[in-house]
Amino acid sequence: MIEINLDVMLAVNKMTSAQLAEKIGITQANLSVLKTGKARAIRFSTLDSICRELNCQPGDIIKYVSEE
Repeated sequence: MIEINLDVMLAVNKMTSAQLAEKIGITQANLSVLKTGKARAIRFSTLDSICRELNCQPGDIIKYVSEE
């Protein structure tokens, strides 16, 4: 199972979802879909923008968790 830790990184950076969405040029609705783990895919360009703005690595946001 893939776990999304975007909320954690937003908190660490003291940034709201709305601020991040504006900075990376996506809608708040699309960012919300990603945050809740309901997204079926993410573009590398979007992931790149998120990591740039939150000063993090992709692994800080996306994590694989075994279902066992």
